Amino acid sequence: MSQHPRRRSVLLATAAVSAAAAAPAGAATSGGTRRPRGPLVIGHRGAAGWRPEHTASAYTFAVRAGADWIEPDLVPTKDHVLVVRHENEISGTTDVARHPEFAGRRTTKTVDGRAVTGWFTEDFTLAELKTLRAVERLPLVRNRNTVFDGREQVMTFQEVVDLARALSKEHGRRITVFPETKHPTYFRSIGLPLEPELVRVVRRNRLTARDCVVQSFEPSSLHLVAEARLGLPLWQALGASGGPYGHPVTYQEMATPAGLREIASYAQWIGPDKSSLVPPLTVLADAHAAGLKVGAYTFRAENQYLPAAYRRGTVPAEFGDAFAEYAFHFGQGVDAVVTDFPDLAATARDSLRS
Repeated sequence: MSQHPRRRSVLLATAAVSAAAAAPAGAATSGGTRRPRGPLVIGHRGAAGWRPEHTASAYTFAVRAGADWIEPDLVPTKDHVLVVRHENEISGTTDVARHPEFAGRRTTKTVDGRAVTGWFTEDFTLAELKTLRAVERLPLVRNRNTVFDGREQVMTFQEVVDLARALSKEHGRRITVFPETKHPTYFRSIGLPLEPELVRVVRRNRLTARDCVVQSFEPSSLHLVAEARLGLPLWQALGASGGPYGHPVTYQEMATPAGLREIASYAQWIGPDKSSLVPPLTVLADAHAAGLKVGAYTFRAENQYLPAAYRRGTVPAEFGDAFAEYAFHFGQGVDAVVTDFPDLAATARDSLRS
């Protein structure tokens, strides 16, 4: 069956880079010892496009494919250990529903003003969470990833730090961990604050500005981290709409020149939705004028996540022209991209040198 030539190029490049990602340590890939010049590539929850997110295999794939940073989302256990999950509600990212011994823990909670039903990390000890296994969060979009369901445990933040160090040694380059504090106001309200535990892990491991960058959508969480004087860069994430929970300011207001100057008083980065960086919007230029670096999120390859101009065909889960989107944003001057497909981002970055 014939394919659209641009779609065929995406598939061929994907296959080639995926093969490179699986190459032995020391192979001449973008994940090797020489890091290409250009924007940073940040593996969103690892390589979430190719493996169930927040698993050791997802993080390892990301680094081998060329990611400079890997991103763990942080939530606490009942015994106040930081683990990495997209949300504290884990029915979509683990096999908890298949464990009859935990059936009675299904409940409804109000998290950041929204009612959520399911199973929550804060109701499990670490030992209990370790009996669960990770599953693909988007099985209807990424059915290929479901083959890995049930194979890996929930990781702790400490385990991600340990893995980053092992991967740094393996690849001869520093891999930065990029933790996000999830729902920090909520967790403070139930006596499980994220920031003190994050600070403890950073200090225990003597992480420096080259090892760790901390992000949050809530400025109050970043201020608490800043008070610890860790010397780590801070990244203020900006939502596409609304505002940080519990803060009397909208993301739109934070993205104004005045708002960006305020962010620059406590953070070094902003992380806006990629759609907010398309002209005639001036967020990118305004942020750079305020002395901030800009890392756009979230880059994915499937049609349903791409702007209409980059879609190929009509099937939402099929790949579109992801390379064209990277080229556009690299051309605009972003400092980093947060991506589910770090192999594609690294390939697009390599093309900047050709």
